[in-house]
Amino acid sequence: MAAFNLTPSDPSIFILAGISGLEAAHMWISIPFSMLYIIGLLGNFMVLFVVWKEETLQKPMYLLLCMLALTDITTSTSVVPKTLCIFWFNLNGITVGGCLTQMFFLHGVSVMQPAIVVAMAFDRYIAICKPLRYDTILTNARIAKLGLVVLIRPVLFVLPLPLLLSKQPFCANRIIPHMYCDHMAVAKMSCGDITVNRMYGLMVTFVVLGLDLLLVFFSYGLISRAILRISSKKSYKKALNTCTAHICVMLMSSTFFLFSTITHRFGQGIAPHIHIILANLHFLVPPMLNPIIYGVKTKELRDKMVKYTCRR
Repeated sequence: MAAFNLTPSDPSIFILAGISGLEAAHMWISIPFSMLYIIGLLGNFMVLFVVWKEETLQKPMYLLLCMLALTDITTSTSVVPKTLCIFWFNLNGITVGGCLTQMFFLHGVSVMQPAIVVAMAFDRYIAICKPLRYDTILTNARIAKLGLVVLIRPVLFVLPLPLLLSKQPFCANRIIPHMYCDHMAVAKMSCGDITVNRMYGLMVTFVVLGLDLLLVFFSYGLISRAILRISSKKSYKKALNTCTAHICVMLMSSTFFLFSTITHRFGQGIAPHIHIILANLHFLVPPMLNPIIYGVKTKELRDKMVKYTCRR
């Protein structure tokens, strides 16, 4: 399909290059991308629907799962529709405002997800280590307040990223060698000094997200110690299955995110098309697998999902 007439020097737009070197294969690459996106949407909307319909599931653990499902939907939807427009219609242009907005949502959700995982780890810690106090410590009202804190985090930590970039002068060549507006990919097009942008981005990645990971590992260290003390084989297996699901989700999401962040800064030796494909999988694979992992590992949720799926 012929490219639309967009000049890289146009001051009102950026050009998303797509997958450099694989332009001829864009149509074929779009097939697995769109399939992963659709499966992820169906799975996450199914989780939201089942928890909404079943009052027995409207408790902290499953409300946190709903928060994770919402962030997964936001993550993939922030990237994939525009990516498919590039693949199918060669619509590579994006306005500066649209680019900075996409950047805020992408990195904002990336900050929200680890906070939700921390809350889920704390939920499992209370359920396993202090089961008699679970209902008094974790109420739905407190989960709602926690959700508000999770929403405030990206405003505090991520909003400065697009604001700082909006003050930067950009060079004539406005081609972003990617399929979405990553912070460092846009910052590298600036003709000004981006030291503050670079340092602040690293600070958010390694301080905010690093602290979240430390809290998660600390919580699961305590949980592991408590699980090993469980005498009942049934209770032991149930606790282990729940924790395994959380750990799988945490490791999968963190691995993709850290790879994408680090290679943008230090991965000059990685072929561009490999980096771009793997970076995009960060927005496709975790949102697709999260509802599957929790559906398989959490019996109560699995039973309800099977009930509604078979009914239809």
